[in-house]
Amino acid sequence: MGAIGGLIERNFATEHGELVIDGVPVSRLAARHGTPAFFYSRRVIEQQLRRLRRALPAGFHVCYSIKANPNRALLELFLSQGCGLEIASAGEFHQALAAGASASDVIFAGPGKTESELELVLKSGIGEIHAESELEIRRIADISRRLGCRARVAIRVNPGAEAQGGAMRMGGKPLPFGVDEERLADVVGILRGEPALEFRGIHLFAGTQILEADVLVSQYRTALDIACRAADLAGQAVKTVDFGGGLGIPYFENDRELDLEALRTGLTDLLAEYSKDPRLAGTRFVVEPGRFLVGESGVYVTRVTDIKVSRGKKFLIVDGGMHHHLAASGNLGQTIKRNYPLALGNRLDTPLGDPVEVAGPLCTPLDVLGRAVRLPQAEVGDLLVVFQSGAYARAASPLNFLSHPTPPEVLVDGGQDTVVRARGDATDYALDPALTQLRG
Repeated sequence: MGAIGGLIERNFATEHGELVIDGVPVSRLAARHGTPAFFYSRRVIEQQLRRLRRALPAGFHVCYSIKANPNRALLELFLSQGCGLEIASAGEFHQALAAGASASDVIFAGPGKTESELELVLKSGIGEIHAESELEIRRIADISRRLGCRARVAIRVNPGAEAQGGAMRMGGKPLPFGVDEERLADVVGILRGEPALEFRGIHLFAGTQILEADVLVSQYRTALDIACRAADLAGQAVKTVDFGGGLGIPYFENDRELDLEALRTGLTDLLAEYSKDPRLAGTRFVVEPGRFLVGESGVYVTRVTDIKVSRGKKFLIVDGGMHHHLAASGNLGQTIKRNYPLALGNRLDTPLGDPVEVAGPLCTPLDVLGRAVRLPQAEVGDLLVVFQSGAYARAASPLNFLSHPTPPEVLVDGGQDTVVRARGDATDYALDPALTQLRG
């Protein structure tokens, strides 16, 4: 089973050749909830949170990044574990509050914040806003004066090229994210001159899907150096250093799991260097993981509906596809399309056969979940499982394409499976009288 065997051993189990998620066989889950569907293991999420907290030195605060998977049950889980939440829109702010978060436990980051979004969160007492431009800082100040409140603001910094790393660079080049590092003095000056704003510190997020501990440690060092410069410019210690997210999980062949012990050692040594620096006295260190916390917990399960051969190439047609899991199709940022970990969840003990293509039900050649992937000899009705599907899967996909029903999400916990988002009809005919008549 190779890499897939390692994922199963680490996070799940098998029984009579079948995948078992938190005590429930995948065939039973599919029978109860239908396919396609997403299933999440609560135990794996809690396990990842414990592993992360062990890797972080004392004084670090974890804020779950809602964009990875905004399901309310997951937000409630992280809040129950003492985490904060990081949002990037008013919609995510409403989701955070609906899950029971206090506005003061929420950080608002991301480019393109509108005036109405800023007014909403400022009225509600948002914990911090991480500003991405000089104009945004002035906009926050104007709204704060109008509301009679004082906004807590940190500066998101686009660092120099030395801080780059990860599968997707979020800094070190011209980008819509943050304020260029060379503009730091000007931006801190603007903040200091606004009585309606409280300068909190800096936010640096230079890359995502990072699997090398030394890259993370290097980026954290850059963040601390910038924070100290910001403190000098502001004439005060910084209250927040937000290192962003970026912690990766292994998706593809030859990906290696992030070495959390090496990360802990590197961060412990790094913070020891700054432990006596008055510019960081009492500073709260923040990380905003999303993918790392929920990615490995989720599987996308879809059923084989047809098997065909076209000009010598064998295709498995399944009832789910890129409309539910754009990332697994390779159409969410991949330049070279590689397969997510795939298996037939009801044939894990069956030898692998010749390579096949796995295609979804959509009318586009982009709807491919597996390219030249080796699976056991399949039959119609078998269950194809896409691992590493807890993050940036359903939430980052074009669910309405072709108006297929939207897939349910099910949280599995100690042998109990609970629907945390029901299967939905992507087309609401009731909203359109003409369509209602056609439906007849």
